[in-house]
Amino acid sequence: MSYSVLNSIILQKQAADSAAEVHGIAVAMLCLDPKTEAGSWLSEAISSEADLLEDDKLSLINLFEQSKELMESDEFVFDLFLPDEQEPLNQRCLAIVQWCQGYLFGMGRIETNTSWPSEVEEILKDIVEFTKLDTSTDDDDEEAESAIMEIQEYLRASVMLIRSELNDTDADETVH
Repeated sequence: MSYSVLNSIILQKQAADSAAEVHGIAVAMLCLDPKTEAGSWLSEAISSEADLLEDDKLSLINLFEQSKELMESDEFVFDLFLPDEQEPLNQRCLAIVQWCQGYLFGMGRIETNTSWPSEVEEILKDIVEFTKLDTSTDDDDEEAESAIMEIQEYLRASVMLIRSELNDTDADETVH
């Protein structure tokens, strides 16, 4: 599934800010509850005014299901849904900012009286900082290119850690 195609659909239908944003929401919802269904995500992530065609909805559901599958894999194959490396650097930076905003939105959907585990709190603080990235970079800025790759890898690993931290309570309870 191509980022640019799905992003075009989302932007044309004014369904959300970007495909990166809706993917961030999906990933957060799956971190909070791995049993989350695509329908719940669509109602959260996509504007109610968006007039999506059935094929468009199916493409979004496929993205959600693929993300869910990759997150459940023991192979550590999950990745963020972002523009290809051939896209301009400023667009890729903007997509990371939007992905982070979506992820934080998705994580903030639930209210809880308990605090997050400290590792999760630290990661969420980092993700908040990533929403402040300067997206006006030049394509030939090698330092920015390297930073984007590092941020992307950090986010990928962090998502899996958060998912694990928030969903290992069953294993902990059976041990005690």
